[in-house]
Amino acid sequence: MSILKKLPGPLLVFLGAVCLSFGGLIVKSFEGANLWQILFWRQFFFSLIVALYLLFTYKKNFFKSFYISGLPGFIGGLILALGFVAYVFSMYTTTVANTNFIITTETIFLAILGFFFLKEKIDLVTLASIILGMSGVLIILGSSLSIQSNEQFLGNIVAFIMPISFAVLVVIVRKYPKVDMVPAQFTAGVAAAIIGFLIAGQLSISIHDLFLALLAGFFQIGFGFILITVGSQTTPAAIVGVMMLTESVFGPLWAWLFINEVPPTAVIIGGCIIIFSILFQSFFSKKV
Repeated sequence: MSILKKLPGPLLVFLGAVCLSFGGLIVKSFEGANLWQILFWRQFFFSLIVALYLLFTYKKNFFKSFYISGLPGFIGGLILALGFVAYVFSMYTTTVANTNFIITTETIFLAILGFFFLKEKIDLVTLASIILGMSGVLIILGSSLSIQSNEQFLGNIVAFIMPISFAVLVVIVRKYPKVDMVPAQFTAGVAAAIIGFLIAGQLSISIHDLFLALLAGFFQIGFGFILITVGSQTTPAAIVGVMMLTESVFGPLWAWLFINEVPPTAVIIGGCIIIFSILFQSFFSKKV
């Protein structure tokens, strides 16, 4: 914890977003596991990595860490658990593009919630970077946002739970910056895993899918959410939202590099706009 807190908050959030960007690639690579099996094993391994982090950080005070995080940590964990369930559900029932686009609306929810509950002002530079970033996302994913069935429509609606839950968690982190919210990640992982366990029926999956679940739980959301949670403690909510837009840039990049999904011109243009919006905000926001 002390090592991470020495690094700039925006950098931690950025690195966390890079970890999360592998989500689409991993989901596309599963062989036969159903969504509830994916949810259980993904959150099981996620809970393990967070538990190891807490044990390394708190040692004998592992259980005390949950008491220290208190009610804000417990509520934040339960809210995030809903987001985890919504993410897997929407990825399974609608397209990856639809899910990614809807998740990026967290930028809007973060700015709004930060303004109303944290009294964080949105300066012109941050507002401009949000508009630019969202424009880039619209260029990348807007044309593929379509509703083709009732199942996809439900998946699109459920997907909104993820950005809302994430925005609420970040606001809680900002509201209580001295409270370690990493225990909330463990609470979220366990709660989501229990939901997957109760619905999945049977938990047996192939070794291939088990490895992907481990990769997702440990690396993608494990390191991703720890970095974002710690980084959010010293980063304004609206800026966290802008940094998180990088997930929509790197996601298509990994698909291009590893499964040969060549990004169309729109993705390249949109990605450049998003990167520009992040650099614009990073260099000029404090000067306004």
